[in-house]
Amino acid sequence: QVNLVESGGGSVQSGGSLRLSCVDAENAYSTDCMGWFRQAPGKEREGVAAIDSDGGTSYVDSVKGRFTISQDSAKVTLYLQMNDLKPEDTAMYYCASCGGMSTVRALGVMTGPGHYEYGVWGQGTQVTVSS
Repeated sequence: QVNLVESGGGSVQSGGSLRLSCVDAENAYSTDCMGWFRQAPGKEREGVAAIDSDGGTSYVDSVKGRFTISQDSAKVTLYLQMNDLKPEDTAMYYCASCGGMSTVRALGVMTGPGHYEYGVWGQGTQVTVSS
């Protein structure tokens, strides 16, 4: 059973913005680290951003200053505000739970080959950026 539902993806031109949302339908992960990872065709998963239960955040270097991860006050909805989008940001974006780990470790385990095995993730939302 998938408890995380992403939305907000789409097609934009380079320099554009999108805001992704992820709803935790059963409010099952309000005390957990949460994050976003992405996967482009033929490439490994890449951890993009993570936020802990205290609001601390971490980002992969390539999105620092452009992306912002946040949650609503009830911690039911996770957001990823993406500004100044670039063609290399094109990928399927997934939100995922990351338990009680630090945001830095979360980015690490969200990056790599194969399936993400440290928590649950949603069905993904596609982001396509054209030049």
